[in-house]
Amino acid sequence: IEWIRMGTTVATNALLERKGENIALLITKGFKDLLHIGNQARPNIFDLEIVCPEVLYEKVVEVDERVVLVQDGCCLDWDGKPVEEGITGEKVCVIKSLDVEKLRLDLTELLDCGIRSLAVVLMHSYTFFDHEIEIAKLAFSMGFQHVSLSSQVMPMVRIVPRGYTACADA
Repeated sequence: IEWIRMGTTVATNALLERKGENIALLITKGFKDLLHIGNQARPNIFDLEIVCPEVLYEKVVEVDERVVLVQDGCCLDWDGKPVEEGITGEKVCVIKSLDVEKLRLDLTELLDCGIRSLAVVLMHSYTFFDHEIEIAKLAFSMGFQHVSLSSQVMPMVRIVPRGYTACADA
């Protein structure tokens, strides 16, 4: 061996050792298990004993909101609901606006548990991030120290990698 290069950082070590700040995941209602399930990629597809890595968050809050892409042939009823253009040019429909009062109660519970850092991952926030921004403003006003928005740390279509990145950032 001629040389060994080793690099460590406080953040990398904290992530690997799971010694970072306790965080909560805020995710669109109905998707609370999404980051635990992941994308089902595994080295041996036929392995019967699958070992999943631990999640980085301590608590999950399901955010009562729903934004969907406007697509031909979609069976969702969005008549009379606002349709907006996202930053990618895609049309989105706000099926359910953010329930701010419910969210305030959920955030208060997190603060009571000692959680001061959040990862926010909402469906289609890569193109329509208004709800994530609204959550961040509320969280900071309530005393949270760090809020990681998936739409800012990794603005891409796929929610699972966006979620993993937001959790690591938080």
